[in-house]
Amino acid sequence: MIPFILRRLLVAIPTILALIVFSFLLMDFAPGSPFATERGVPPEVLANLEAKYGLDKSLIERMGIYIWNVVTQFDFGPSFKFTDRTVNELIAQGFPVTLTYGFWSFVVAVAVGVTLGVMAAVFQNSWLDYLAVGVTVGAQVLPNFVMAPILVIIFTLWLGWLPGGGWQGGQIEYLVMPVIALSTSYMASIARITRSSMLEVLNAGFIRTARAKGLPMRRVVMRHALKPAMMPVISYLGPAFVGMITGSVVVDVFFSTGGIGQFFVNSALARDYSVIMGITILVGMLTVFFNLLVDILYAWIDPKIRY
Repeated sequence: MIPFILRRLLVAIPTILALIVFSFLLMDFAPGSPFATERGVPPEVLANLEAKYGLDKSLIERMGIYIWNVVTQFDFGPSFKFTDRTVNELIAQGFPVTLTYGFWSFVVAVAVGVTLGVMAAVFQNSWLDYLAVGVTVGAQVLPNFVMAPILVIIFTLWLGWLPGGGWQGGQIEYLVMPVIALSTSYMASIARITRSSMLEVLNAGFIRTARAKGLPMRRVVMRHALKPAMMPVISYLGPAFVGMITGSVVVDVFFSTGGIGQFFVNSALARDYSVIMGITILVGMLTVFFNLLVDILYAWIDPKIRY
């Protein structure tokens, strides 16, 4: 198991370095300037601003300094627009919010999706199967930017049960709609993968043998069928978790939660390239980390993967 983890780490580290390099180059080649205004900036002022942020150096020098600061200190530098704050401070303010409702969205998506998928497979072609498939299809065709306004119309404008936006320290009433909006499409994908995988496992020979021995169906499913059926689901969970964080852009903007998605959108509009790079690299690192975690979990469940 240790050699397998080391091999995955040897792949993950160069991937993160390549991500940092490409992110820096793309931001550097982007047209425009973070200091451009409608009136224009005098050349002397622009030169002073570029000297202050180190933009007067060559591309290789700036990229080397940036990579060194990120790798050694995890420092993404100052913000070009929030002159009194660094990128790390902005991320530290918004990321806990995004992580909170992203985590609960992940829990809801996995719990509901796996439950629906298992029930649909066990009771195949029954009304329960048709109901589960109908729910998953309906959730699949409603992305979060469609689900969010629907939830606000129903629960805020019509029923008046939940606030239409805000955060207030993550109180439960402010969490419900962002979690539902973010988790529904992922829940549908998990349910669909679980159902198809469970149907395949339930038709396997060892399952028929277990049922022929007189074991109750519940024990057959929980003790024998669920673990192998979860293999495709586990491979999907890593990208799904990161997707819930990156997909929080719509949720942050629509519900005004104050997460990193809102900072990302505002920075893109204001050409605050340092904040864009910091959030992009952070999300890329999370993607690599959770894919690594899924690979390790996959190898732990199925020893054949290690070889």
